[in-house]
Amino acid sequence: MRYISTRGQAPALSFEEVVLTGMASDGGLYVPEEVPTLTRDDLAAMAGLSYAEIAFRVMKPFVNGEIDDETFRGIVEEAYATFSHDAVVPLNQLDANHFLLELFHGPTLAFKDVALQLLGRILDHFLKKRGERAVIMGATSGDTGSAAIEGCRHCDNLDIFILHPYNRVSEVQRRQMTTVLADNVFNVAIEGNFDDAQAMVKASFADQSFLNGTRLVAVNSINWARIMAQIVYYVASAVALGAPQRKVSFCVPSANFGNVFAGYMAYRMGLPVERFVIATNANDILHRTLAANDFSKQELKATLAPSMDIVVSSNFERLLFEAYERDGAAVAELLERFQAEPTALADAPLARLRKKFASHSVDDATILEVIREAHHRTQEILDPHTATGYRAAERERGDAAVPMITLATAHPAKFAEAVVKAGFPGVPLPPHMDDLLEREERYSVLPAELSAVQQFVVENRR
Repeated sequence: MRYISTRGQAPALSFEEVVLTGMASDGGLYVPEEVPTLTRDDLAAMAGLSYAEIAFRVMKPFVNGEIDDETFRGIVEEAYATFSHDAVVPLNQLDANHFLLELFHGPTLAFKDVALQLLGRILDHFLKKRGERAVIMGATSGDTGSAAIEGCRHCDNLDIFILHPYNRVSEVQRRQMTTVLADNVFNVAIEGNFDDAQAMVKASFADQSFLNGTRLVAVNSINWARIMAQIVYYVASAVALGAPQRKVSFCVPSANFGNVFAGYMAYRMGLPVERFVIATNANDILHRTLAANDFSKQELKATLAPSMDIVVSSNFERLLFEAYERDGAAVAELLERFQAEPTALADAPLARLRKKFASHSVDDATILEVIREAHHRTQEILDPHTATGYRAAERERGDAAVPMITLATAHPAKFAEAVVKAGFPGVPLPPHMDDLLEREERYSVLPAELSAVQQFVVENRR
């Protein structure tokens, strides 16, 4: 198994190399050179297995023997032992054929835990084998940061620097990051938005000379291992509902598109998926592209679903690479135009996307309406991101005979402000976090300037 860049100009890498590298040297993102196959027999054999065993089987071809089976199985089992539910990602039935896939039972109550509990352990394994230390830099719109910190705080060979937009994440999200006082954890509040933070992380990966030879590692969803780990819950949930004997559909609240792309990879591997519905908030570049072929940047809007407040959807590049039939030059040219001016996809690639993907955009007023409606109909309180998915699934459901699985991306307690605005008294945090709002915080506020951020990293790494 080798990995190639979506822009076609970077060298192919092994699994170990791609995990430690993150972004490709040509600015692209890595994807498998060939997609492994899950046969109908493979899928049928997963019925009734534990989540950790399904994860081992699904991910093994991507690892390609670069971690021996016994060690890799141990890493997987250890990662998912951190979840509070025995099923890891349980399904919750909402109506006759609509299901909620609860991805928030990890340590930080968000779907990012599914990948980052695994990624931290894989990184530490490879760095220990090499006798190296590394620096993690990541940007977060809320959930990735705390999940990355929780996944890497115990890693002996990593220092982690997480950038979040100052005053633009929920209090619970911020405190989940800033109350981790480990010696290798550094939180930076950027006086800008998520895209400013993401741009500085990308610029740092493009030119790592400021670190004088220390490796820079990505834990954002540009890292292939994040996508790999997320493929698993699509497979596990579909098998639980009868795959491969029946098709399923998925609705995914999305911003940076990594979560949806993982589902698409599961489909490419052989999972019988009828359609994917992409749910966005008012920052709707994905919906505009699919619905109106408007692939353009618009001004960022602050919403009740802040983890989806993103202007540029980084992982969409991976899907564009597939839609353009793996023509890296065409993808590079499209993205160069996108940076300069409003643009559009070519007709054939857009038609390919529309065969498998639908989309829907939800504004703040509708998010509050949906939280109330979903509770009335199901007695479930949804977080605002999951609420966008609930509404999108209802509007773009397609064949009612096909089970619809909506991904619940966060516990509602992480976004109590939206829940209260919807008319509820709030949602209590789980017992292991019930003192979160009283814990000591530690973070630094920096201007949205690359030099200031890089200087902070150099001065504070161990």
